[in-house]
Amino acid sequence: MADFLQDQAAGLRRLFNPQQLKVVSFASGTPGVGKTSVVANVAVALARQGREVLVVDENTGAAHMGAFFGIHPEGDLLQVLNRKRALEQVMFCPLPGVSVLPAGMAARQLGRLSAPQQQAMLEGVNALEKPVDVILVDTSPEHDHGFSPWGLAAGEAVMVVSGSGASITDSYALIKKVSLAFARRHFRILANRVRSPEEGRTIFANLKKVAAQRGIAQLEYGGAVPLDTHLKQLGPLCQPIVATLPDNEAAIALKNFATALLAWPRAGFDNGGVEQFFQQVLHCCHTSPAVLRA
Repeated sequence: MADFLQDQAAGLRRLFNPQQLKVVSFASGTPGVGKTSVVANVAVALARQGREVLVVDENTGAAHMGAFFGIHPEGDLLQVLNRKRALEQVMFCPLPGVSVLPAGMAARQLGRLSAPQQQAMLEGVNALEKPVDVILVDTSPEHDHGFSPWGLAAGEAVMVVSGSGASITDSYALIKKVSLAFARRHFRILANRVRSPEEGRTIFANLKKVAAQRGIAQLEYGGAVPLDTHLKQLGPLCQPIVATLPDNEAAIALKNFATALLAWPRAGFDNGGVEQFFQQVLHCCHTSPAVLRA
């Protein structure tokens, strides 16, 4: 009954407050900064605000989104491209309002898709029954130029950074690489697992200063999520902290970030809905990067 009432309330909010699609990619310069946990919690926070969220998961191995929710995905978008399964057959819904599309195998072949495979992708999207208000892309670092077409097609790019020196250095390197290769000039910085709000601000200020001095990109502060032992305790339980401990400081920070995300300006192609986003992904598959400067 609770799920039914939640779905009904979400439907009424969409009816009287129509929302256009928003697409946000999340990246990190190095593994181990909690990027997938951030994406999962933001997705759940948005769903609890009445949004239908689609998470495109580029990760494979132990770091995939299914592992966070304790779910073993039964397929990948690649099977849809090869017409072996329908799109909704490879997606899974860990919680009401959140759908996850495993795309790790497909992401590594996006630059080599045949015309029939591209058509199969668009047909799969057109067959989706649920509306989508927000798409979150959990990017994988395993791409030659830092971002796959999924990340490049997103209207917003969030760099998840921790306080470690390696994370800060590698995040700047990734921002530089993507900026120079694909002319993406705007990134938002989310400081994760920090000891204080001041540490988060300092991390952002240092990154912004270097990027501005070298003319790489414009960086904007996305907020800070405090380090919390509950996150490690909840990990084995496969539970998002925004749902299980909503009054926790980390949960509040993640919920505030999700709320702020909804107010960010949309890219032009976000207005065309899910199908146009997928078309933009296919367009990015054939975008040649500029020559990278050292």
